[in-house]
Amino acid sequence: MPLALLALAIGAFGIGTTEFVIMGLLPEVAGDYGVSIPTAGYLVTGYALGVVFGAPLMTVLATKVSRKRMLMLLMGLFIAGNLLSAVAPAFAVMLIGRVVASLAHGAFFGIGSVVAADLVAPDKKAGAIAMMFTGLTVANVVGVPLGTLVGQSVGWRVTFGIVAALGVVGLAGIARLVPDMPKPQGVRLRHELAAFKNVQVLLAMAMTVLGFGGVFAAITYIAPMMTHTAGFADGSVTWLLVLFGLGMVGGNLLGGKFADRALMPMLYVSLGALAVVLALFTLTAHNKLLSAVTIALIGALGFASVPPLQKRVLDQAHGAPTLASAVNIGAFNLGNALSAWLGGLVIAAGFGYTAPNWVGAVLAAGALGLAFLSAALERRAGAPSTVVTGSASAEQRAAIHH
Repeated sequence: MPLALLALAIGAFGIGTTEFVIMGLLPEVAGDYGVSIPTAGYLVTGYALGVVFGAPLMTVLATKVSRKRMLMLLMGLFIAGNLLSAVAPAFAVMLIGRVVASLAHGAFFGIGSVVAADLVAPDKKAGAIAMMFTGLTVANVVGVPLGTLVGQSVGWRVTFGIVAALGVVGLAGIARLVPDMPKPQGVRLRHELAAFKNVQVLLAMAMTVLGFGGVFAAITYIAPMMTHTAGFADGSVTWLLVLFGLGMVGGNLLGGKFADRALMPMLYVSLGALAVVLALFTLTAHNKLLSAVTIALIGALGFASVPPLQKRVLDQAHGAPTLASAVNIGAFNLGNALSAWLGGLVIAAGFGYTAPNWVGAVLAAGALGLAFLSAALERRAGAPSTVVTGSASAEQRAAIHH
């Protein structure tokens, strides 16, 4: 794998850390600004919405510049947003900083996926995408727990300052290691938008929303579920999330490896097993050991679907994949928001803290159904599951000549 993937992974590590670390620091932030915990929660919601809307917006701007330069600009935006959060004198200013940082998220992973895939041979593309996403998964194992510890011990502003410094390292790595890929000739916004006329692209994005939504239906409410149902102490939740993160790392790497060999079968296995494990979580959540194992499995199975889903979008939008790839990153966050809302509804309705697991199982099963539908439509059309064309698209020609 090219060393440039390391630079992309470092950027992904910083982005993953800033996205999730705020969840462990909400009490400290709320206390400093004199706002309630629900109000402080807008820092999570605002970030997620910024990803959803920022992904297409930033990617449209990327049609005007080279991909390397755009990645550097996105890391600059990420650094500025986290620095603003670190020094924000008022809650509203910090919220602005969070939104600014989030604008880089979707486009970075979207453009980064295209760059990572272009750096390697066709039979290694999913593995390259997985390598970049490893930075995001490792952030949940190392960055988030350490960032939470630093924020609780020294101050949450220090955490965001460190995250900004990580952005500087990522920016320097991209500048030095990522090859200068010129802006694809002949690819304009209308070409990028045309990808959304492809029903296979839309089905892949719907699979992303439902599949990843299944994961976060359970994980969003993991703290009350584990403390009230499994009987864990409050302090144990951090280490349970580390288990979840370890599962994410392993699943992401396995998903990338096997997606290059058999993409759709990999989706069938990961989404089907995820639905089953989430359904079983309603039972295993009553036992400490079984619940810990289940949490790791949810992380592994959920992220085993990430590289094949991202590659599926790249394959189906092969003529102009950048915007579709970035929008698919927004789809992950849309799934997070949808599942958190649905999980909250069933808890509020009195079905208990394990009820979101059933919501997650239904969402994952829906994603599996869409995968079968996508494959059936593809067979009916007589198209191969991985697009191979005799004449290179404009973007592919640019990749060849860089």
